[in-house]
Amino acid sequence: MKAGIVGLPNVGKSTLFNCLSNAKAQSANFPFCTIEPNIGVVNVPDSRLSKLEELVNPERVMPATVEIVDIAGLVKGASKGEGLGNQFLGNIRETDAILHVLRCFDNDNIVHVDGSVDPIRDKETIDIELQLKDLETVEKKLDKVKRAAKTGNKEAQKEESALLKVKSGLEAGRSVRTLEITEDEYNAFVRPLQCITDKPVLYVCNVDEGSAVTGNDYVNKVMEAVKDEDAEVLVLAVGTEADINELDDYEERQMFLQDIGLDEPGSSKLIRSAYKLLNQQTYFTAGVKEVRAWTITIGSTAPQAAGVIHTDFEKGFIRAEVISYDDYVHYGSEAKVKEAGKMRVEGKTYIVKDGDIMHFLFNV
Repeated sequence: MKAGIVGLPNVGKSTLFNCLSNAKAQSANFPFCTIEPNIGVVNVPDSRLSKLEELVNPERVMPATVEIVDIAGLVKGASKGEGLGNQFLGNIRETDAILHVLRCFDNDNIVHVDGSVDPIRDKETIDIELQLKDLETVEKKLDKVKRAAKTGNKEAQKEESALLKVKSGLEAGRSVRTLEITEDEYNAFVRPLQCITDKPVLYVCNVDEGSAVTGNDYVNKVMEAVKDEDAEVLVLAVGTEADINELDDYEERQMFLQDIGLDEPGSSKLIRSAYKLLNQQTYFTAGVKEVRAWTITIGSTAPQAAGVIHTDFEKGFIRAEVISYDDYVHYGSEAKVKEAGKMRVEGKTYIVKDGDIMHFLFNV
């Protein structure tokens, strides 16, 4: 699962990518610095993993990861191929969620592609280009569906009705994820289109150091603008985070964070938010060889969770032994959890909960 960092040129996308992944993507003060997308595999910060390591003392620890993609800056006219438009839109279509970076700081030394700082205008520029591209997709599909609907094909008529709702929404400047469509219409006709504006989005307000904790007027405007979108807004001083990342000493980094009023790097919050945005959660396996966080889609069954380790585990699934994270920490070891009767045996229909510690029994 991939989350794509998008935004206008020069809003801090590549600097943010470097903060998240420690992969030094080129970051410079001119538009289109990023041309090919950079991809980073990022560890998901999780204090539960550290606690399990402390209790189990394993030979190694493996965190959950998420893929972050730094995509070229988009400009007005991208949907018609302006700038790197076609490439940008192709790259973003391949991601599963969008991290939309908005410039929310003043700095005369960093040029803005439109000459002034206005995150709402920037957001609308990107939204319009993505909506126009989706409109093109919907109209192409509608042309085919209308012909079948005219012949009296009932399914085609249902599809036409759903697509017309999407078309009118996009023409009104609304993203697909905000439209009122029935679940049946969405699953049958809208989801397969893989519209770009259907992807879940997290808005990242890139602020100056002094606004890292409280935000600023720009951030307030963004929050007001997106209040009907069911989207999270995260405030991050990307340049400051980059400076902190340059420090080798952990204690120095913590002191720097405390000086600006943060208890942890904003980039850690962003990674966790991206993980949630991708509809992912974590279960653990814990043994002396390895304590490991495994990534599964929220709502996965026990066999599906087992299949993440190996497909044979899913095929031959018999049952799962499950301990809740809180019970494991409370009793301090697997043996003591068993003694207390807190280990559960679950079957094929069990829906795995975030933080479950699991052993799988299988037979192939």
